[in-house]
Amino acid sequence: MMQKVLFDKREFAKSRSLSNTDSRSGCFVDNMRLPVHRWYRYSAGFSADWVRLMLHEKTQGSKSDCVVLDPFAGIATTLVACEMENVQCFGFEPHPFIFRMAETKLDLCRCSTEILSNLFTKFVNDFKKHPRVNDEAVSPLLDKCYAKESLNELLTMKKILKTDYFGLEARILWFVVTSILRSCSCVGTAQWQYVLPNKTKACVTSPLTALIDKTTQILEDVGNFGSASSFHRAKLFCADARNSRDLEEDSIDYVITSPPYPNNYDYADATRLEMTFWGEICGWADLHSVVRSRLLCSCSQHSAAAKVRLPDILRHSILSPILTELQNVCERLETIRHQKGGKKTYHTMIASYFLDLASVFRTLRRVCRKDAEVCFIVGDSAPYGVYVPVEKWLGELAMAEGFHSYHFEKIRDRNIKWKNRKHDVPLKEGRLWIRG
Repeated sequence: MMQKVLFDKREFAKSRSLSNTDSRSGCFVDNMRLPVHRWYRYSAGFSADWVRLMLHEKTQGSKSDCVVLDPFAGIATTLVACEMENVQCFGFEPHPFIFRMAETKLDLCRCSTEILSNLFTKFVNDFKKHPRVNDEAVSPLLDKCYAKESLNELLTMKKILKTDYFGLEARILWFVVTSILRSCSCVGTAQWQYVLPNKTKACVTSPLTALIDKTTQILEDVGNFGSASSFHRAKLFCADARNSRDLEEDSIDYVITSPPYPNNYDYADATRLEMTFWGEICGWADLHSVVRSRLLCSCSQHSAAAKVRLPDILRHSILSPILTELQNVCERLETIRHQKGGKKTYHTMIASYFLDLASVFRTLRRVCRKDAEVCFIVGDSAPYGVYVPVEKWLGELAMAEGFHSYHFEKIRDRNIKWKNRKHDVPLKEGRLWIRG
């Protein structure tokens, strides 16, 4: 096995001027105030501003020769930042709903404000004139999440869109209506978008007001996007980074991404409200077959629904660099789960997570050039209080696939302030830099 080589820390600190100025690089909340990125709330794992700062530093004026990849593209944070900087960028996103949102966001950035203004004006006028949908049978989730009048107005928008608009116009309006669904709901949502029907919001926006506000916001941002809209240097694939063959070998200079953390956040459930509204799922039970089964395993719902067996995961040779430590952690989790009420399958979730990431590193090694640099924004984990050294294990897996060095740079501490935290293990978030 290849001997581990860590970065020379003095060289690393000297080569990176951003290390003391971008402490919020892991804060996706910053994107909620940034043009374009604020259109739809989705956990990005890092600030789009930080991506642009890093591109300025890394490319040093040779942007036309640089190729970036985000293997966990999400809502296209990296791709939009690269588009703004005229840097060629590719992205993989396997979540079918989020892929469409991200792809449409890129399309919106490339539209003229005149075309968009005419489209939005026509849609608003059509909505004002159209008889309201009334007493349509809907999912119980939608009944819980909306006042009757608001739901009827949103269903009217949906009906107009599906009957009177086609092609790119329909996709853009689909994006806009999707982007206002949360603000029109009277129930609460958690910080990361779970719907909480038993909690109510103090401030609820009417669908027409939300529609006008969102289209005004989009027009303002596209107008400020300027000449970047003509670059068209970002391309998104509805693909799985574990096995994608969409890119040529030795074609990528930089990887900028944030994979899901192994902290039991269900990315499928995060879009349940929106997918239910559009009729793409009938309920929570559909999430695994339609969405979750396509994604990297980072939640216990995934490993439980897939009926994963720990021995089947641990026998994969690709996990050999971390097998002893991984097996010890997973076996502890398997023992502890039987002492807990929820009996969550954290043991198979953790094993599956690192198996999936090992496969991602195999893909990245194939597409990255020999001198490529990879940056993963990652956070460690402690399910049931059992610590998982995420950055160390990911670094070891990357080395086993042929990368020659790694270094972890902490951004911030986690799990130190919330009163309702489930364990007292201190956690952190930071940048895992991998070279070669």
